[in-house]
Amino acid sequence: MVEINARLGRMVRQVQAGARVPALSVALHRADRPLWSLTVGSTGNDAPLTPQTPFRIGSVTKTFTAVLVLQCRDEGLLDLDDPVGRHLDVPAHGGATVRRLLSHTSGLQREPYGDIWDTLRAPGVEQLLADLTRAERVLPPARRFHYSNLGMALLGELVARLRGGTWVEVLADRILAPLGLAATTTRPGPGAATGFLVDAYSDHARPEPPTDFGAVGPAAQLWSTAGDMARWAAFLADPAALDPTGAVLAPATLDEMRWPLTVTDETNWVDGFGLGLILVPQPNRVLHVGHDGAMPGFLASVYGRRGGDGTPGAMGCAVLGSAGTAGAIFELPHRLLATAVEHDPADIEPWSPGEPAPEAYRGVLGRWWGEGFEYVFLWRDGALRARRAEDAPGKPTAVFAPLPDRPDVLRTVSGREVGELLRLTRDERGTVRRMHWATYRFTRDQQTFDGYDVRWPDQG
Repeated sequence: MVEINARLGRMVRQVQAGARVPALSVALHRADRPLWSLTVGSTGNDAPLTPQTPFRIGSVTKTFTAVLVLQCRDEGLLDLDDPVGRHLDVPAHGGATVRRLLSHTSGLQREPYGDIWDTLRAPGVEQLLADLTRAERVLPPARRFHYSNLGMALLGELVARLRGGTWVEVLADRILAPLGLAATTTRPGPGAATGFLVDAYSDHARPEPPTDFGAVGPAAQLWSTAGDMARWAAFLADPAALDPTGAVLAPATLDEMRWPLTVTDETNWVDGFGLGLILVPQPNRVLHVGHDGAMPGFLASVYGRRGGDGTPGAMGCAVLGSAGTAGAIFELPHRLLATAVEHDPADIEPWSPGEPAPEAYRGVLGRWWGEGFEYVFLWRDGALRARRAEDAPGKPTAVFAPLPDRPDVLRTVSGREVGELLRLTRDERGTVRRMHWATYRFTRDQQTFDGYDVRWPDQG
């Protein structure tokens, strides 16, 4: 443990010194170890730099707004394909759908109307909505990824209207309190780090002015600590570990949010967007999920880790810095997560025997052939599963669940061909002789496509 902590600490110190960050606060959360945290530097004011020092987290705020939107969807208050104008009285762009706004594929311009990065004065809600008549749709919907703070601001107001409060009130009530994120706020509070612009050609660091983003707050307003953000990242990656009752969001909904909807570059597919979440694939079927943030004087990078050998449950990392010019901050959480798993992997849980497969499915187990390829059907963890015989290690199996009152017709509930049916055809003795999965025939030996019976089991 001492060795891995020293290794992680050295990586953090290298970034603080090499990227010239006045204050750097880092935390690593995992279910099987105590929280690891480290601060390097000084706040730039009279307050000491501690793990409890708040930093501006910028666009990491968007992940909270996205979760609030999905809560509304799960409760039937909206549909992801609803136009925003169905829920907000907007003078323009009311046809942009919730799903497109979440995935930054609506085509809306990046910022609200006006030069807010010159004035540092963000509009209030009424002005934001009124100015939609002067905001552009710079691309057709669904054409490609185009990041939009304006779009996320609209979603924050949509949530507020549906819940009958302000975005700030809804956030505190429905996410921050249930997950115990007490250090995450919309204002810096006492002891917060000062944000700086570090001069490119000298060691001088100039403080950046404080900003309040007003109606654009749902896109970038929050302040937090590295510990709170590491916990939030762990929730995004493994919600069942931190929210076992699904009080904040069901794990299946987080699965939906993590599904890639677009890539950020048409030729270099190194990251993408789901529903409000940045997705960064890693080697060996590992995914880092979270968001980066940038505001005047601050950079933040907050990611959870999913999949791969050695990854523990509830693993998340946050890197918060008080420099607006230190791009190495965006790389550091990915390096820390990978290093922690490589040098301190999760303990291997011993295997123990389980219950046998139900009698109805024992004849299905083993090798089958479909479309000329060999598949293996298994019973694992209480469910019928399938994989292609040549699948790479670690690739998830397909999982099946029988339809109510129709045990010989099963729905694929995850993995390959999710949503499709698997039909079992038995002979007069009840032995499964043939199967159809997504309508493709599966047999015990390789067969051509011609000359087979396609009747359903209940058609005689």
